[in-house]
Amino acid sequence: MAKTKYAVGVDLGGTSIKVGLVSEDGKIINKTSLDSLAKEGPEAVVGQIMKGIDEVLKGVKGKIEGIGIGSPGIVNAKKGIVENPPNFQGWEKVQLGKLLKKEFNTAVFVENDANVAAIGEMIYGAGKKLDYFIMITLGTGVGGGIIINRKIYRGESGAAGELGHVTIDHNGAQCKCGSLGCIEAYAGNNYLVERVTAELQDRPHSKLNDLIKVEGELTPKLIHDAALQNDEYSKQIIVDLGVKIGHAIASIINVLDIPNIIIGGGVAGFGDLLFVPLKDAVIDRVMIPMKPKIKIKAAKLLNQAGIKGASALVFYRK
Repeated sequence: MAKTKYAVGVDLGGTSIKVGLVSEDGKIINKTSLDSLAKEGPEAVVGQIMKGIDEVLKGVKGKIEGIGIGSPGIVNAKKGIVENPPNFQGWEKVQLGKLLKKEFNTAVFVENDANVAAIGEMIYGAGKKLDYFIMITLGTGVGGGIIINRKIYRGESGAAGELGHVTIDHNGAQCKCGSLGCIEAYAGNNYLVERVTAELQDRPHSKLNDLIKVEGELTPKLIHDAALQNDEYSKQIIVDLGVKIGHAIASIINVLDIPNIIIGGGVAGFGDLLFVPLKDAVIDRVMIPMKPKIKIKAAKLLNQAGIKGASALVFYRK
């Protein structure tokens, strides 16, 4: 009987670091979460990663197959280098793979976090039966991963898949990347909250105002809750969001000829309120031969995508 193999998956985020011990079949055996200490510089963050790995390995007998890490920013997967991750102070180029390999004496694989989510869905989630698909993550920003013939497409420098910076309006909203009209400037959580906060001043009768008074702050979840209570303004916001994301996705499909789309991240929790107008917008804007081929589905791994996807870097090295 074959012995079960294990890997450590690390989901590095600007607020928290999630670490899990994962079996080859995708079961999380042990997990922990720590503050990322992102404002304290690379040394503090790497120290937290090491602490988390030590915690999930307590009591583990035998050698793990390796460590996989999903990180924001541009990642040189071959060298394990992370460059300028957003929301991390003091980072330029950090040899994350080399530092962890030295500490734990095992193979270490580092990949962009959105690519990790795509790999996780390919191996364990909604992309198990797909050879080609585009993964889009909707959260603080808008990320993406491109799967071509069951392999992640990284591009020449490792920066491929920055789908959040597809322009949908050449004179549009300012994006933090420095450009104008990027889809992230409309669909990212922070931008969405800023827009709705400003517009609510002219909509005193929206149920969203009452929910904010109870919860204390506006979040994408509250927008969804208000929409489920038939608040017309909140429904309008979600429909508009779906249309904008759909138009960006259509451009990507027209370039890559990949009609399978998997959508993950917190905003994907809007469900059919988002997915129906999104799919309609995609079909409206793709080239005619592509229209009947479009398939859009929700990601399956949800908040386990980072840990499971990172562990998959160890088990499936493509």
